Amino acid sequence: MDVSWGELWLFYIISMVIGLLVIATLWIIFQKADKPGWAAIVPFYNSWVMCEVSGKPGWWMFLLWIPLVNIVIAFVLLAGLAENFGRGAGFAIGLFFLPFVFFPILAFSDDQYVGP
Repeated sequence: MDVSWGELWLFYIISMVIGLLVIATLWIIFQKADKPGWAAIVPFYNSWVMCEVSGKPGWWMFLLWIPLVNIVIAFVLLAGLAENFGRGAGFAIGLFFLPFVFFPILAFSDDQYVGP
């Protein structure tokens, strides 16, 4: 199987765009929650801040490292995130299954962080 340089560059550019979108949306979500926006670009610390924004203790980020437990914890965190922004369970399901759609909606909408 041969892969051309053009295909590799296309994959690289698409990956960079997705990465920048993730950083931008997390930055804005953290700022809405009165957390430092730059936390979105710091590995591990961004998970800690996401736990806090979701209304859970920061140490829950360590539970994300346990296989199968991480799926449950991720959903609980996303449900807390949706709830703290005044959204319901349907939006939490959207955050879990279609994060590239629902995180930008949360970041760029007029939703305000109401807290846990």
